[in-house]
Amino acid sequence: MQLRRDPGETYRRVDFDARVKGASSLQLVSLCLEQAAGSIGRAVYAQDHGDNSAKSAALTRAVAAITALELGVNSAHPAGQPLLQLYQAARRTILDSALRFDGKQLETIRTDLLDIREAMLQTAN
Repeated sequence: MQLRRDPGETYRRVDFDARVKGASSLQLVSLCLEQAAGSIGRAVYAQDHGDNSAKSAALTRAVAAITALELGVNSAHPAGQPLLQLYQAARRTILDSALRFDGKQLETIRTDLLDIREAMLQTAN
């Protein structure tokens, strides 16, 4: 039996691994936000093109990135609780989209995650 690999997925994995090594905590949060947003975008694209396998894989990656973000939140920080609520709501919506896909809601989440990433990177400079 021959195993077929998606070259795009292999590239994403290598790129991700390279970026994680030696990254600061800020860089890791940025990477998780980027991965979640990118995965949501791939899920919407896959849904629009009828590729259920790619949609499922993208939703799974998005949930993993959101979960990593949740685990890294300092709940004692003033922004901690609002971030946890946002991430939990995002995770629920992503999981719900596995059964009842809502591209509009996913695009809203994607935009929110990218906005958070942008604001975080601007305040770091």
